[in-house]
Amino acid sequence: MNVKRWFEVLGDKAIAFIEYIGAISIFFGRILSWLFHPPFRVKEAIKQAQKIGVSSLPIVTLISLFTGMVLALQSAYQMQKIQAEMYIASLVALSMIRELGPVLTALVVAGRCGAAITAEIGTMKVTEQVDALETLATNPVNYLVIPRFWALLVSLVTLTIYADFIGIIGGYIIGITKLHTPHHMYVKMTFDPITQSDVRNGLYKSFVFGIVICTIACFEGMRAKGGAEGVGKATTSSVVRSFVLIIACDCLLTALMYFIGR
Repeated sequence: MNVKRWFEVLGDKAIAFIEYIGAISIFFGRILSWLFHPPFRVKEAIKQAQKIGVSSLPIVTLISLFTGMVLALQSAYQMQKIQAEMYIASLVALSMIRELGPVLTALVVAGRCGAAITAEIGTMKVTEQVDALETLATNPVNYLVIPRFWALLVSLVTLTIYADFIGIIGGYIIGITKLHTPHHMYVKMTFDPITQSDVRNGLYKSFVFGIVICTIACFEGMRAKGGAEGVGKATTSSVVRSFVLIIACDCLLTALMYFIGR
């Protein structure tokens, strides 16, 4: 590939990226404009919350529990060398609340529920059900996106709190059984270093991640085309882009919360 062709390809990629950012920004603006606009489909939002939140509890439980246990084991390997086993509880608790709880939960929800949302809306798009809604004077964003948006935000924040708690329990199990740390000491070292800002910042992250997941999932579904193959491509794109943006937003939010803001 010659230099001219290389710059042409680079330019095409840059233009496509800018167009994507612009389109998804407009779509997010449409979501905000309908967020508090009647009619409110409360029953549909509750149904989606059950599909997103309650159905995700088993996998979130397993991932959070084993993450807390592995984190305790890995930290114990180093802490024992410097006689600092008592700080393992603090390390597990802060890691789960600040970082691992929100991020791992968001990745699970993006992979499980974000893909499902994209597939549902994408199937409706390629089968022209979305067009049928418009002919019936029903706004597709208000009818399809807004209930899922509210359900995902509430469910992800709730799941994050649950994941934090389960991860701490996982560390507690290792601390008590494997490291033989006294119960009262482990509990004290778990909750003493936790501040309100730590909990608040973790929940802020989960809130932002929920916005990212739902916006991308619904946007990719709304622009799906080309039948079943198009729905599959939209679902793959939704998951990959959600994962990348979750990690990127986590890096940015961590820098703002713990370094730039101080």
